[in-house]
Amino acid sequence: MDIQIKEVTTRQELRRFIRFPNTLYKGNPYWVPPLYMDECNTLRWDKNPAFKDCKAKYLLAYRDGKIVGRVAAILPAKYYEKWGQHYMRFGWLDFIDDPAVPAALLGAVEEWAKAEGMTAVHGPLGFTDLDREGMLVEGFDELGTMATNYNYPYYPQALDALGYIKDTDWMEYEITVPQQADEKIAKAAKIVMQRYNLHLLAARNKRDFLPYAKDIFALLEEAYRNLYGVMPLSQEQVQAYIDQYFGLAIAEYVPLVLDAENKLVAFGVVFPSFSKALQKGGGLLFPFGFIHLLRALGRNERADLYLIGVKDEYLGNGVNAILMNQIMNAFIKNGVKKVESNPELETNQNVQTQWKYFERRQHKRRRCFIKQLA
Repeated sequence: MDIQIKEVTTRQELRRFIRFPNTLYKGNPYWVPPLYMDECNTLRWDKNPAFKDCKAKYLLAYRDGKIVGRVAAILPAKYYEKWGQHYMRFGWLDFIDDPAVPAALLGAVEEWAKAEGMTAVHGPLGFTDLDREGMLVEGFDELGTMATNYNYPYYPQALDALGYIKDTDWMEYEITVPQQADEKIAKAAKIVMQRYNLHLLAARNKRDFLPYAKDIFALLEEAYRNLYGVMPLSQEQVQAYIDQYFGLAIAEYVPLVLDAENKLVAFGVVFPSFSKALQKGGGLLFPFGFIHLLRALGRNERADLYLIGVKDEYLGNGVNAILMNQIMNAFIKNGVKKVESNPELETNQNVQTQWKYFERRQHKRRRCFIKQLA
């Protein structure tokens, strides 16, 4: 029977849109369900501040009355204002193993893109660079993370067949935490702090570092401004991400480097791994999902790196050693053995060189595809 594409227009349909992957990946040991509450806040038109500057459509594919695929089409004004490229984004792409389904879904995205005067479609991408992005092309038998998409191996094959090609790749590493602190990194961190009169914020809890939350995002925008697809964030978006990211943050996993005037010059944001907790709770907080998340905040042998940023004038001066020394000491103290780097652009040598002092393996690769429109 033919595939029918229907646009999501009600909250009930949006719930179906969000929950479709739970059926598609049922029993898959590598898929990590996103937190349902976060998905709602991101995708609801009345919740996400991004809708002040963009348009989006959510599409569901049906066959015989059953959902067989989904996709979000996003038209972000800020993207082509900054980059001068009239591109439409797609994200939240999932589908059964039938090439007719992605053909119908992306065909609908492409038609809307043409009607809006766009010259290309690219993705998977979100409303901002802080949403999940990229399609897995290597590492299908590796556990996912809270911050990343997972997909079956037939996904990139389907996009290749539809004329989508690589635009950029992100690489991911699994890093082994050493049993004891690295003396070279500790020494380098001490020298850099003395040379530039820097110090770490002595944060004991969230109340100590939350006053710097907006400074973190200001520095994030500076440090990430030239990376692929990055767009400026509004103050409403910044506050939404603060509420989303820092609710479960642990003080010793958010090192902040300050100058003599207590101005932020570098930061890191790390979380214990929530992958297993989200799997156990099915991405839901209730009735028992929150218990699994709270347990993950305790003794946890895995952690995920989320964000790291250094002010331009301190790049190449060894400030990263301060962050790495603090984070690794926290890992050793808390019994963390393995760390996920999460996606890093394959061209971002500044980030990748941080891992040269550690045992590591590059175990995942994800891709942003693009298709030029006639």
